[in-house]
Amino acid sequence: MRSRLKIYKVFLVLSMLLTILLTACDIGALLNVVEEEYKVPPLLEKPGDDEKPTPPKTEVNLDIKIGQMLMVGFRGLSVSDKSPIVRDIKKFHLGGVILFDYDFLRKKWGRNIKSPQQVKKLVEGLQVVSSIPLFIAIDQEGGKINRLKNKNFSLGTVSAQYLGQQNNLELTYTKASEIAKTVAQLGINFNLAPVVDLNINPSSPAIGRLRRSFSADPSIVTQHAHQFIKAHHEQEIITVLKHFPGHGSSTHDSHRGWVDVTNTWKRVELKPYINLIDKADAIMTAHVFNRHLDPKYPATLSKRIVTNILRQELHYDGVVVSDDLQMKAITSNYGFEEAIQATIDAGVDIILIGNNLKYEPNIAERTVNVINQLITEGQITEERIDKSYQRIQQLKHRWLLKSRNKQQIEIQDEDVTMPVKSEKESDSCAGHRLTINASPPDSTIKIMNIKPKYQPGICLKRGTYHISVTHPGYQQQKLSIRITDFDVIEPVILGR
Repeated sequence: MRSRLKIYKVFLVLSMLLTILLTACDIGALLNVVEEEYKVPPLLEKPGDDEKPTPPKTEVNLDIKIGQMLMVGFRGLSVSDKSPIVRDIKKFHLGGVILFDYDFLRKKWGRNIKSPQQVKKLVEGLQVVSSIPLFIAIDQEGGKINRLKNKNFSLGTVSAQYLGQQNNLELTYTKASEIAKTVAQLGINFNLAPVVDLNINPSSPAIGRLRRSFSADPSIVTQHAHQFIKAHHEQEIITVLKHFPGHGSSTHDSHRGWVDVTNTWKRVELKPYINLIDKADAIMTAHVFNRHLDPKYPATLSKRIVTNILRQELHYDGVVVSDDLQMKAITSNYGFEEAIQATIDAGVDIILIGNNLKYEPNIAERTVNVINQLITEGQITEERIDKSYQRIQQLKHRWLLKSRNKQQIEIQDEDVTMPVKSEKESDSCAGHRLTINASPPDSTIKIMNIKPKYQPGICLKRGTYHISVTHPGYQQQKLSIRITDFDVIEPVILGR
């Protein structure tokens, strides 16, 4: 009896130990299941009801990408459908234009700038024919570099050197605000300023002698340039730091010929760029040669300087703009094709051709053809063009589309001339055509203050039209479009 009791007790103990062991195993398994259950799945691997995949990236034609890299100058105080610049904007999808007050070859004033009303109408005429908002650029530094010096503008400016000598940041901000407000009212959105070159050589014909530098002290340059940028950003104007990697020690002017800064350039000239790198919208390169940095090319054409120093060493991934490729520092030493190839290969995004030091009515077409030929020959890759295109579009989305969004309006009744026959009803148009390029492409587009339904290329007479663009899962956009003297192609990008 006692032996049976002992056996029973042993059996009971073993049973309890087995139960504990099995329970522990089940808990471990359960923990594994729980841990597995709460692992974060790969993003959008299997979208559920509440998850929506990111819309596929829209494929953009290579010609558009190339055109967006070009910023060119032109002649004329006004434009029409027959203007070469209008033709080029439509055909080659130019990314921007640059305005000048003085025609260098004709040696006369009034190239693009005469009065506030005239400039505003000119800018509107350019923007209205472009499917992608244009950069409208100007050199409005203040002081001697002042494209709005005409008495019609009543813009009293002072030089950067004067502001640096006063070293009053509030004064610099005030003067910069006056510039920014003026150019904003004209529709100009891209100011090729401020100069952040150090005034190392006060006799420099390109910088010091023209009083374009705030100071030889990088700290003073940084602080005043920051105020200049701040004032412009408040008016939604893009600014450009120039001239990388530093033009202030030069003894010659790159407009007139070769500029060698090998023995004068100092690394401290990079300091303003380092200080302002996170505030820079864009950076312009200098046509200066420094054999210590690149034994073959000046900065604009130098991959060692633009890519290795600016992008990799200084960690800048924004837009890089070339100085005017028609300056003699380039044209007297390099052929056009070599200059274009080297500029793109260097890492420059916007190729600036002022078309003023030399005038070519077909310069845009010539440049596009050169770039296409370089791609065909394998000298430049489409991937390289796409990088610049993406940087340019990011900058445009940040500032130009932001500015357009401010024009969104509440839909109101407004008298407007009724539309002419639609494109389907007639091949001819007695007015001007309106096309909305919406993204996503299957968005619903309505013209709210007329009865006919919108269709691409609808023919409308002069007037103001209230547009609504909607798409499920996106925020509605409302905008007002004025039909005047041109066909209108308006890009609209909906946000989530």
